[in-house]
Amino acid sequence: MTEVVRVDAARPNHEDISRAAECLRRGGLVAFPTETVYGLGVHALDRAAVRRLFQAKGRPANDPLIVHVSSFAQVAPLVVALPEQAALLAARFWPGPLTLVMRRAPSVPLEVTAGLETVAVRVPAHPVARALLLAAALPVAAPSANLFSRPSPTRAAHVLDDLDGRIDMVVDGGPTQGGVESTVLDLTVDPPAVLRPGAISVEMLRTVIPAVRLGVVRATADGRAAIASPGLLSKHYAPRAPITIYQGEPAAVRPALLAAAREAVAAGLRVGVLATTEDMPMLSQVPVVIAELGSEYDVEAIAARLYAALRELDAAQVDLILARDVSQDAGLWRAVRDRLHRAAARVTAID
Repeated sequence: MTEVVRVDAARPNHEDISRAAECLRRGGLVAFPTETVYGLGVHALDRAAVRRLFQAKGRPANDPLIVHVSSFAQVAPLVVALPEQAALLAARFWPGPLTLVMRRAPSVPLEVTAGLETVAVRVPAHPVARALLLAAALPVAAPSANLFSRPSPTRAAHVLDDLDGRIDMVVDGGPTQGGVESTVLDLTVDPPAVLRPGAISVEMLRTVIPAVRLGVVRATADGRAAIASPGLLSKHYAPRAPITIYQGEPAAVRPALLAAAREAVAAGLRVGVLATTEDMPMLSQVPVVIAELGSEYDVEAIAARLYAALRELDAAQVDLILARDVSQDAGLWRAVRDRLHRAAARVTAID
């Protein structure tokens, strides 16, 4: 059984954090909250522990990990050199949901980087994550604390749903606030490129480095070529039921989604819908399972709810999930749209 340690998210108990830190130092697997999602941490320089993490998650070896450290000063031993751009970005956005990709130092095992000569590093802002990193006094490699390709966990219960008995400990600090993973920015290319959108938007990054470009890519989990960053797989963050996204103007998409729901229900299927508050009146017309995301005008609420909503529909054992696409492609909306599309089985355009 996986041990669960409950802590106050704002003021985590020193004794509990020390136990979790000691587990990491011994090569254990510890899940803990960050400001984005729950991460599954291991001692980043312990090759055996890193291999055990990949096995516990069922994660392909060509998908690199993000290394978490307690401060900007702790990055230097992990990289060949600290670019000036890294210092500028760290001063503005760390601690916080920004991951920087830089040249790997020989001390970082290739198991962490999927064989690449680059390493992804960030300084998290969550009080529990920060307390754990300070107590452990070591770099912690931590992907999301879920089975590979499943929706990321935003609560300790989500971690246990996927990994109970597979990992040593969960530090339960309550729900996370951000809901989508960190922005990943590659500083090894010129100009720097955003590989994965997150809460730190391209627009925000450009206030520090004007040349930053959007370089989001999609990759396949074929186990051969290393992936440049976590979160780039074409199929990722997915619930068990297939998702169909309806793309277009809301006035056209809402009736199309409602018609598809009626047709599926008539065929005897249990239908789930990812719905905004504004969709709710329409959905009262058909017997579907609804996971409400929040208002379509509140991107922070939708980002925070997305993964939990997907897991709720899984728990309801729906046969398929229908959703409206995110119409905006800027700021945090870009990150929500990225996660939703990677989770989807099909995108249907409605004219």
